[in-house]
Amino acid sequence: MTDAQLHVEDEPARRVGELLAGAARDAQTIVLTGGTSVGNAYQHAATLEPDWSEASVWWGDERCVPPDDERSNYLLAKRTLFDRLDDEPDVHRIRGELQPADAAGEYEKALDGVRLDFLLLGLGPDAHIASLFPGSPQLAEHERLVTSGPAGLEPFVDRVTLTLPAVLSARRIVFLVTGADKADAVRRSFRDEISEDAPASLLRRGDVPIDVYLDAAASGG
Repeated sequence: MTDAQLHVEDEPARRVGELLAGAARDAQTIVLTGGTSVGNAYQHAATLEPDWSEASVWWGDERCVPPDDERSNYLLAKRTLFDRLDDEPDVHRIRGELQPADAAGEYEKALDGVRLDFLLLGLGPDAHIASLFPGSPQLAEHERLVTSGPAGLEPFVDRVTLTLPAVLSARRIVFLVTGADKADAVRRSFRDEISEDAPASLLRRGDVPIDVYLDAAASGG
């Protein structure tokens, strides 16, 4: 069991950008996320460290859409991070344009034997992480590293996601959470009892260090 460390920051995205830049500088294996706040962190990371050539980049989840679709987590990272770098990392994209089960199987094979150093997550207003939603059958997966399934929130397209065992295999987990609409999810995930109704809280069952960078609004004061 581990307790998540909450860090209330004036500009949490900048702080996470600093951490990402450091991870790239240290040639780490980095897992990226999607979401509304993370683009600022990616931009700041690119400014601080434009050479990511020694790092490798993966994703915690992806919408089952082509890589040029506006809903794609890959496209967000490309626009805000990769396109701003002098030297790009070794990028391992989830191929959302495939059938969901095929994309999950391909990604799981690519992950075989890979040690995840730095895993970045957002937090949904329902306390979901990656594409592991409350009530999702994917939460019951204990063997596979990657699975696929329907979304629990908009956009309602199928997803490919790391499973809980994959997430908990990381050396470090970092959350970026902003906005008052996330305050209840923060409480349920990191302060209340562990419950499958709040998938993020399940990470506290592991022994991976968890750091949560959030603004005052998301902290609930």
